[in-house]
Amino acid sequence: MTEETSQTTATPVCYRHPDRGTYVTCVRCDRPICPDCMQPASVGFQCPECVREGRKTTIPARTVFGGSLSGEQGTVTRALIGINIAAWVLTVAAAVLTNEISIRQLGRFVIFGAVTGVTEWGAAVPAYGGGFIEVQGGIAAGEFWRLLTADFLHYGLIHLAFNMYALWILGRECERLLGRGRFLVLYLFAGVGGSVAVYLFSPLNDASAGASASIFGLLGAMFFFLRRLRADPRGLVFLIILNFSLGFVVANISIWGHIGGFVVGAAVGALMAYLPAGPHRARLQWIALGGVAVALVVLIAIRTASFGVLL
Repeated sequence: MTEETSQTTATPVCYRHPDRGTYVTCVRCDRPICPDCMQPASVGFQCPECVREGRKTTIPARTVFGGSLSGEQGTVTRALIGINIAAWVLTVAAAVLTNEISIRQLGRFVIFGAVTGVTEWGAAVPAYGGGFIEVQGGIAAGEFWRLLTADFLHYGLIHLAFNMYALWILGRECERLLGRGRFLVLYLFAGVGGSVAVYLFSPLNDASAGASASIFGLLGAMFFFLRRLRADPRGLVFLIILNFSLGFVVANISIWGHIGGFVVGAAVGALMAYLPAGPHRARLQWIALGGVAVALVVLIAIRTASFGVLL
């Protein structure tokens, strides 16, 4: 056998592993690839470089509302439930460690809850004070964190359980439709919207807390999602009416918090559902959400300015 013949019959080697012979080539670039470099394709195999290049030009799958498919697993819903539970455990632990609640009172406190240092610090309270007394605390005194923290605090296990069950049912479906990022924005905007409504319309010293504002926001958004998907919303409407009715029957329910969360959630849901599809939809959605945020900030500023120095 001549030298020329031996060269033409030599076994091809993997372009990434020269010590490995192979007769398989990449269907895109035709370079030899060994089993460790083979990436399954619709037809044949591709090399790692061609797979990476292909991903750059592939348009990722989106939901009907423009979100990614990242919400299929309900990761954000699970995380939000975990944060709410952790905040409740912290509330109980702090009350026991600071002797706000005795061991004898612990059972009732766990089930039904009570006002503690944690809830006083984080609940949505328009202002502590009244009459001619100077503002001593609350949102009007610059404690604006209450607008967010109130959404993660609960009064007792019953309060927490009802809200977390509703979040588990509604949250996963909304997250599936919107994707993680958009769903998280919807949840937080609705929660802050409920606190803003409390700030605007509730009596000064009334405290409001709980994830129900966000949950009502999910209900409002889901109505527009169903309409956009041409699904029957009558069952959801009945659920919305029932939950609003409970606010007028059951004591210690923040009606304004529910209304505010529902209105803001519905507004965000409508924007997500009905802004025109196309390459610029995501940008339009985030610009519209920025408009909602500006509106909330303006309402907070107007309400704060109305207090002045004295109430």
